[in-house]
Amino acid sequence: MQPFFLHNLFSFLLLLFLLLLHFRCNGSSIVPAVIVFGDSVVDTGNNNNLQTIFKVNYPPYGQDFSGGQPTGRFSNGKVPSDFFVEELGVKEVLPPYLGPNLHIEDLLTGVNFASGGGGYDPLTSELASVISLEGQIELFKEYIEKVKTMAGEDAANTILSKALFILATGSNDVTNTYFKNPLRKYHYDFDSYTGLLVDSASSFLQNLYNLGARRIGIFGVPPIGCLPSQRTLEGGTLRECAQKYNELAVLFNNKLSMEINYLNLNLPFARMVYIDAYYLPLDIIQNPTKYGFDISNIGCCGTGTIEVAFLCKFTCTNVSEYVFWDSFHFTQNAYKILVDDFLNKNMNLLT
Repeated sequence: MQPFFLHNLFSFLLLLFLLLLHFRCNGSSIVPAVIVFGDSVVDTGNNNNLQTIFKVNYPPYGQDFSGGQPTGRFSNGKVPSDFFVEELGVKEVLPPYLGPNLHIEDLLTGVNFASGGGGYDPLTSELASVISLEGQIELFKEYIEKVKTMAGEDAANTILSKALFILATGSNDVTNTYFKNPLRKYHYDFDSYTGLLVDSASSFLQNLYNLGARRIGIFGVPPIGCLPSQRTLEGGTLRECAQKYNELAVLFNNKLSMEINYLNLNLPFARMVYIDAYYLPLDIIQNPTKYGFDISNIGCCGTGTIEVAFLCKFTCTNVSEYVFWDSFHFTQNAYKILVDDFLNKNMNLLT
């Protein structure tokens, strides 16, 4: 009797959830699911079980997350992935696809494939021993088959066509692969390297589209030269913004934005939007008090000048005053500002 009971209970719960999904797609909610790809800016824990130094499933990371537990998020609390699902009323946080506690219903409301340390350049992920964008696409294909098996092909197609997809990567390509790897600097100038990155981004977006994605937000690269770590390494004794890093970021962002426009014109049902991750963050860094912060040239972790990941042994006591959590990543309060700005400006993408 017990297996029969469990089978019927599961069938009932699945039917109930599919009805809820139908309501979310046709009723008050405009987004039934959020699906994220990228790097540490949006990773919510996929790196936890990888053999890589690019993981943060230990304190003090996550000190302001629910329960104060480190989850693999590269911040003191939530990251953009979480704020997207929270602000859109989908769920409270976005779980990693490779998380050990992933539930069936999580598949239907969205998951996260991002892997900290990755990038558009295949060499970036290879050097960091993390999941490449190609690998993330393969996991996404696996996800689609699971949803089809669980809920049926029609439900899977509905999720894909109405979900909000987010892609956020590129920073590691600039800081770790181009400027710190002599092979890339020798073979590529700024123009050719940004061309390589945009080609990779375009290929990824077209793959997503061919798999059924329609509504896609793509983050540009932030003012990477103004991150605390780059100020320390390349900003001289005054720790000024490293201009060459910012120049490369701006060139890439301009090309990426144009490529997104091209894809929208040539893919009939695509609704892709470029997300500014440069000028708004730059304004936050240059005018922190305007956004409720006091400190924007160092992070809360350690000295704030160079520490990230396992180098973060202690933190400040007033994290709410900081734009940066460590020398590379924003605090959850700063991330929330970026997500709110995108959603306020791009609701037409979601309707």
